[in-house]
Amino acid sequence: MNKRKLGNNGPEVSALGLGCMGMNHSYAPFPEKKDMISMIRSAVEKGVTFFDTAEVYGPFTNEELVGEALKPVRDKVTIATKFGFRFDPDSGANLGPYSRPEHIKKVVEGSLKRLKTDVIDLYYQHRVDPNVPIEEVAGAIKDLIKEGKVKYFGLSEAGVQTIRRAHAVQPVTALQSEYSLWYRKPEMEVIPTLEELGIGFVPFSPLGKGFLTGKIKENTTFEKVDLRNVIPRFAPEARKANQVLVDFLTDIARQKDATPAQIALAWLLAQKPWIVPIPGTTKLNRLEENIGAAGIALTSGELNKIHSALEKIKVVGDRYPEALEKSTGL
Repeated sequence: MNKRKLGNNGPEVSALGLGCMGMNHSYAPFPEKKDMISMIRSAVEKGVTFFDTAEVYGPFTNEELVGEALKPVRDKVTIATKFGFRFDPDSGANLGPYSRPEHIKKVVEGSLKRLKTDVIDLYYQHRVDPNVPIEEVAGAIKDLIKEGKVKYFGLSEAGVQTIRRAHAVQPVTALQSEYSLWYRKPEMEVIPTLEELGIGFVPFSPLGKGFLTGKIKENTTFEKVDLRNVIPRFAPEARKANQVLVDFLTDIARQKDATPAQIALAWLLAQKPWIVPIPGTTKLNRLEENIGAAGIALTSGELNKIHSALEKIKVVGDRYPEALEKSTGL
């Protein structure tokens, strides 16, 4: 697989990474741990070198999974994880954003241990903590970089002023935020800011939590604990309305001898050379399908056609309920 550089001074990684959250968090039913370890290692064999996890996924168990899977190939891969929440010591419940510097310096030790590594390649603040100045957060990461425990600093779902303030203290290597054909808000201010500052962009949910694959229909049902049950955009009436986007993608895919998912990923890759999407999956055939997107080149004519269509298609439904958007690391 082709490589891409995350920003001006970041690591070189595979053009597509692998988001590992869904392997045991948010998208039930969850496969056996051994099967996911095998799939992560298969991803490495197929050229994926960039893997994404977080303390909050599980919590903790996703980092353990990724650490065990990648230990034999640690020197060949880039591991990204995230900090920024507190958990109830008894129930493990997420108590919300918390990024005090002393907390960051404490929890990094847990992540290092679970990931079975002595350094975290890319350490993101998972959500901005409104009670802690971002300069203090950036300063804590600067200290961890000096100590050799972290290589690069990242932010997730941060606004442009937060990005600028953090970057002034410790250069931000990458921003991870939602971006796809059905969530394009970053194009307004975020992407121009990242380009100006030389920061890479890592889109999560690049396939719209599975919707852009074309496999989710109006009458599709999800497991009781599946995150999509509470997302307005996945309400049956919203899915029915949003099918027009998938139908359009399917037409483009047919002309390119590809799948809708591959076109959605190829479109993201075509936006900027420093964009590295991290589609997640628990199925080997989907992993192979996603990897195939890295070899699809959309012409300027095809990109213009997609742009024109997107201007006319109104996506129905919010991406998260308001409370969930503010309080969790998704």
